[in-house]
Amino acid sequence: MKVDKRQGSGMAKIHIEDDGSYFQISQDGGTRKLEKAKISLDDCLACSGCVTSAETVLITQQSHEELRKVLDANKTVVPGQQKLVVISVSPQSRASLAVRFQMNPTDTARKLTAFFKKLGAHYVFDTAFSRNFSLLESQREFVRRFRGQADSKQALPVLTSACPGWICYAEKTHGSAIIPYISTARSPQQVMGSLVKDFFAQQQHVTPDKIYHVTVMPCYDKKLEASRPDFFNQEQQTRDVDCVVTTGEVFKLLEEEGVLLSELEPAPLDGLYSSVSTQEPTSHRGGGSGGYLEHVFRHAAQELFGIHVDEVTYRPLRNKDFQEVTLESEGRVLLHFAVAYGFRNIQNLVQKLKRGRCPYHYVEVMACPSGCLNGGGQLKAPDTPSKELLQHVERLYSMVRTEEPEDVPGVQELYRHWLHGEGSEQASRLLHTSYHAVEKANSGLSIRW
Repeated sequence: MKVDKRQGSGMAKIHIEDDGSYFQISQDGGTRKLEKAKISLDDCLACSGCVTSAETVLITQQSHEELRKVLDANKTVVPGQQKLVVISVSPQSRASLAVRFQMNPTDTARKLTAFFKKLGAHYVFDTAFSRNFSLLESQREFVRRFRGQADSKQALPVLTSACPGWICYAEKTHGSAIIPYISTARSPQQVMGSLVKDFFAQQQHVTPDKIYHVTVMPCYDKKLEASRPDFFNQEQQTRDVDCVVTTGEVFKLLEEEGVLLSELEPAPLDGLYSSVSTQEPTSHRGGGSGGYLEHVFRHAAQELFGIHVDEVTYRPLRNKDFQEVTLESEGRVLLHFAVAYGFRNIQNLVQKLKRGRCPYHYVEVMACPSGCLNGGGQLKAPDTPSKELLQHVERLYSMVRTEEPEDVPGVQELYRHWLHGEGSEQASRLLHTSYHAVEKANSGLSIRW
């Protein structure tokens, strides 16, 4: 097969052999064998657009098959040598499964709990609980940075940090030009890692390495996040999150077990803070990506300007994935927030920031178009258009009762007794993280975003 590429008056020919080898044919008839392009994990921007061979290794290490291995191993060892298996389920994954099995979110949560415990898991938690801490820390961080903007040119805007695809892109592509703006608050997944491997381990009187912590997430990038060295306990030689499985992998696990989720008997929901089972899952205001903008906006309006905001009004810009929110008083803009979903909007945001023309104080950034409910690990429906499917998922996600994070039972008690108060060294260590610019080798083939 020959592929001709004409550009101006020149011509380049590439010949592809039957074995897949590529040869470049010059104008004088000479040939040169071309090396196949290779992409390593270091090149990955975690955009969920492809899976490289290096990522395949990582995904194999963090898969439902690995979870099954641990559960099977637990059945063959004496009780004292078993791993304590804890599974933390994201609200986005629960909503996707609820649509597939045509159930409401509460029944889905209870039956998922029953399924995982049937497999051998000991506890099943909801990451909406850990998200309370992510939201509260994000609120406090923004207020602090807003008040200190006169002392630092990089205090604002604050860019959210819950999306590992966006973080990976920022670290690898823009490095120190963008990293100072990113919120240091850990994502709900990694706060859950702290809760399970620190607080819960203490409550169970076990060391963190005796717990096998699995999260169920809507995107593959969460596997990359869990693998970051920042979330590895060197002393105990254990990760905060040992294994990440996607919504689709949970569905595959159900299929392999021959289980129809809707036909299972529901089980009581586990509560992480107390032994009392919760009656129903809860969530937060502000959409399917965690509600960061709304919670920070409403808190900042009250804390900084004494203005109570009941409903947040979004103003769409060039597309539905780029919207603005403003707080105005007497014709003056006090707060200017935005959401930017998808890499097209992220790239526009980054370019504005680099040119010193970013007008925002805070931006909720997510790599996936339409946010986390549309993550790459969510369930697809061949017979349902993707837009219609997403609307179903959004509807079921929004059915869950919402609570303000500071009012959730157990949150304030954990701040006092586990974290030793708000703003403590313990809170900083367990609820915040840092980011690192990745040095890239110079190459003529480097893509300029």
